[in-house]
Amino acid sequence: MTTRINLGLAFAALAGLVITAAGCRGESATHAAQSEQAAIPALIRQVGKPEMIELSLSAVPGARFSTVREVELPGVLETTGQVSFDDRRVSTIVSRVQGRIEQTRVSLWDNVHRGEPIVSLYSPDFMTAEAELLQAATTAKLTGKPEMTGGVNLAESLVTAAKRKLELLGMDDADIAAIKAPAPVVWMRAPIGGTVVEKKAIRGGAVNPGDELYSLGTLEDVWITGDIYEDDLARIHVGQNLDAVTTAYPNDVFHGVIARISPGVDPNTHTLQIRCEVKNPGLKLKPQMLARVKIVTRPGSALVVEQDALIFETNGYYAFVDAGANRIERREVAIGSWSEKGYARVIAGLKPGDRVITGQTIQVNALWHEAHGESS
Repeated sequence: MTTRINLGLAFAALAGLVITAAGCRGESATHAAQSEQAAIPALIRQVGKPEMIELSLSAVPGARFSTVREVELPGVLETTGQVSFDDRRVSTIVSRVQGRIEQTRVSLWDNVHRGEPIVSLYSPDFMTAEAELLQAATTAKLTGKPEMTGGVNLAESLVTAAKRKLELLGMDDADIAAIKAPAPVVWMRAPIGGTVVEKKAIRGGAVNPGDELYSLGTLEDVWITGDIYEDDLARIHVGQNLDAVTTAYPNDVFHGVIARISPGVDPNTHTLQIRCEVKNPGLKLKPQMLARVKIVTRPGSALVVEQDALIFETNGYYAFVDAGANRIERREVAIGSWSEKGYARVIAGLKPGDRVITGQTIQVNALWHEAHGESS
């Protein structure tokens, strides 16, 4: 009996020791977790100055400072552009009468010559205007002796007015001169030589004044429109020579010049557009093609920052900048692409020599929001 009691007491004492040890370990783990969690930094607000937080990098293991640096740019400025028609070399055939389409002679992508018959239109307006011309011409012949009023030959004025009316209806000079009798069908001719880039004319279709029937374009000279960063603006000018290369013809170099520089800058990307006039031998460059444009210019410089220093949130990029005395400022940064892996080009928001937090930007961003009483 005595032995059983002693064994029971021994087991009870052992259990008590185990529970006590477990409690000590749990309490130690809790204290360790609390010590590893970084304290919420103090928020610093100053009138007329940006908000900051008070934070030492030692509180964020793995975080470090890196410096925004300025690097040299080579004497070649590169950009990607898109080929398009020179809109000064594009012409549209528009119906100027109410009627219908009788015939069409060309289709999409056909090449045409200037003055070539494209589409014939039926309209009583043609017949009426032609009859007026013939009547005016007959009257002028029968009159013989010019009838002058205020020094103006009335008969010739009627003929001139009738011809002008036919021109406004879209008739060619040669077709007007060939009129022998009124006819309701007239051929519309190509105003320029080029390629049919759009066709809306359908045989038998009704037309009204202002309806577009065909669009013609030429490809001997084309435009390439590309974007450049605003801090490269001082390196380019109108008339500057350039070369363009496409993936379709990697061994062909197309030469041109900068023809226009856009007057405005995109506030979101801090870029502006340049329009290049490029020679197109063999008509190889096609609208909507992408081309790599190289402009020989003077050397320049650019700001770069490590990509790890940036965090994207909502609709922009941000960096945490060292303001001294363990104070950190959060700045919005506009960036562009950069050829060196792991770096981004700074367009706005930072300056050379700024020290930014790198490595643990996500954790620092979370502390920033906690300092503001927000959830990150």
